[in-house]
Amino acid sequence: MLRQYELVERVLGYDPDADEALLNRAYVYTVQKHGSQQRASGDPYFSHPVEVAGLMTDLKLDQETIVTALLHDTVEDTLATIEDIEANFGPQIARLVDGVTKLSKIEQMAENERAAENLRKFLLAMSEDIRVLLVKLADRLHNMRTLHYIKSPAKRQRIARETMDIYAPLAERVGMYEYMREMQLLAFEQLEPEAFATLERRLEELRSKDGGQVDAIALKIKQALAESGLKVEVSGREKHPYSIWKKMAERHVSFEQVTDIMAFRVICENEADCYRAMGVLHTTWQFLPGKFKDYISTPKVNGYRSLHTSLMYENSMRVEVQIRTREMHRRNEFGLAAHWAYKQDDRPDGQVGWLRDLIEIVDASHDAEELLEHTRLAIYQDRIFAFTPKGALFQLPKGATAVDFAFAVHTDLGALTVGAKINGRHMPLRTPLQNGDVVEIIKSKNAEPQLSWLGFVVTGKARAAIRRALRLKEHEEVAGIGRMLFDGIAARVPAKIGKKAIREALRRLEMEEEDDLMFAIGSARISDREVMEALVPGSTAETAESIDWSKGEKSISIRGLTPGVGFKLAECCHPLPGDRIVGLRKKGEGVEVHAIDCFHLAQGEDADWLDLNWGSRSQGAVGRLRVTLYDRPGTLAEIAGLFARNLANVKTLSHTQDDPPFSGYDIDLEVQDLAHLTRILSALRASDAVAQAERI
Repeated sequence: MLRQYELVERVLGYDPDADEALLNRAYVYTVQKHGSQQRASGDPYFSHPVEVAGLMTDLKLDQETIVTALLHDTVEDTLATIEDIEANFGPQIARLVDGVTKLSKIEQMAENERAAENLRKFLLAMSEDIRVLLVKLADRLHNMRTLHYIKSPAKRQRIARETMDIYAPLAERVGMYEYMREMQLLAFEQLEPEAFATLERRLEELRSKDGGQVDAIALKIKQALAESGLKVEVSGREKHPYSIWKKMAERHVSFEQVTDIMAFRVICENEADCYRAMGVLHTTWQFLPGKFKDYISTPKVNGYRSLHTSLMYENSMRVEVQIRTREMHRRNEFGLAAHWAYKQDDRPDGQVGWLRDLIEIVDASHDAEELLEHTRLAIYQDRIFAFTPKGALFQLPKGATAVDFAFAVHTDLGALTVGAKINGRHMPLRTPLQNGDVVEIIKSKNAEPQLSWLGFVVTGKARAAIRRALRLKEHEEVAGIGRMLFDGIAARVPAKIGKKAIREALRRLEMEEEDDLMFAIGSARISDREVMEALVPGSTAETAESIDWSKGEKSISIRGLTPGVGFKLAECCHPLPGDRIVGLRKKGEGVEVHAIDCFHLAQGEDADWLDLNWGSRSQGAVGRLRVTLYDRPGTLAEIAGLFARNLANVKTLSHTQDDPPFSGYDIDLEVQDLAHLTRILSALRASDAVAQAERI
């Protein structure tokens, strides 16, 4: 453990103007507050914040960050309060400590919810000051280094899983690769102890056999570059067990088949030398096509810059080589921390955009599981690069679509998207983008996010924004249904219902807004009797049995509501405009629309029945047909032409039976209304290609 004077000397070594008294005061404060507390290792508890502060000095961070590291556990684990911290160390340090402090451990939470709450907290704190994350990552790294002292295997596994799922990817996302690698290695040892031990043993065997082969290859690379007049430093290392295990799992190969276990790093004096070195290596040894990556001209989203290539060395051995300058190397290993080092003012704008996206995801996430899903999407995936027509570059995960691109440019643009041109050609919105694509988004002021987009978008930002828009639309449409139902409820009570009565009802029901009441009614979260009692207390008492419960009831129009949002069309009967319909309203599930003669209505005994109508204008819906065709060439083409002539769109077609000389198909057909479907059925029955046709 660092002693007090050693920690202060470290800080003064790179920041001679640091406040020595402040650092000493913080060291003494954390020792006094943690007192006789001990860690699982038996060490005094204050050794942990002191070691975390030491990690921060390795990154040459400012004195406020060092003091925050020293104090980061005092509020959670001692009697100290944020007010005490502010009184002793000022508002800025108090704010940083508050951001790092692990608030409200809720033991009753499920594991994923607890992880999500921690993640939500860190992301919100990061939005104010990224140093909160840097301290937290150092805190987690030191905890992982001492994880083996914890006796409970289940607790060790939980902490290791949380580290692997959240903290290591966050470290990678801000470019702190040293932290990421060590966290992954320590977590892997806990999560897969047998695999870890096996790989360690195999690597040890490899070391004993190669006779210093890593050093020999590094020397050969250095000699080849020196002969071309390049002054470089070359170092080699084996990939760590987790990296090898991950590659084995991804490629479904054995240890012997992982050929690029050795990696080499070439440090050049400037960017031009990096490209010259790459040329020398590619002419000296055969390089593997598809393995060259230029992260100097196009850095990763976390600011990482380097040239990567894989070479076929002697005896068909593959080696990976990274080429960079010393400054690139410093920033690559410590990422955002390097930009925040003492007196560094060139903090990368790209990180600000990433943090802004993550905070937007936090705001849009509906629950803990959704937050974890979106954020893992945002911090995990490999990237591709796409451009706007004006040349602005956006980095997206592999598999991202035009909709993901639109939301990456701006949330408002994503919401208004109706189409896209990729490299000048109109393409479906679900088309996966490729590296270097130029994407032009076509928008309309009347457009809105579609439910179907959730089936193909891959970025957390897009998914969060779409789900938020759909939730708002659902709330609005369900509240609209509730408002129509409320009119019927209000007609039954023995009094005229005005604004004052509604305000009193909201108070009795402990609701804030009138819209909340209407949504609760529409989604069956509250019964008619409860609403009546809230409007006029005593109106549903036994003495009021004379109430006409049918009074005020009228058919409710679903015109203008969105299928799948405001209501759901039943899959069992596929109701169409023109069918007589009823709604089943189950608690918390919204309204499901059925045709009046649907057999499944008998199963809706636990639901409220609503008298619905389609409204004055017909609207598109999907009808299902069962068609038996003569099994001969051209019959499918004939009925496809029949559908086209009748302006109907085939959504799905499935082959259901093969009974020569007949073939059966179920066809989901998008039509305007019942009359439209009836005309199509008549045309099918008149066709020589069709043996039978009926609506399901």
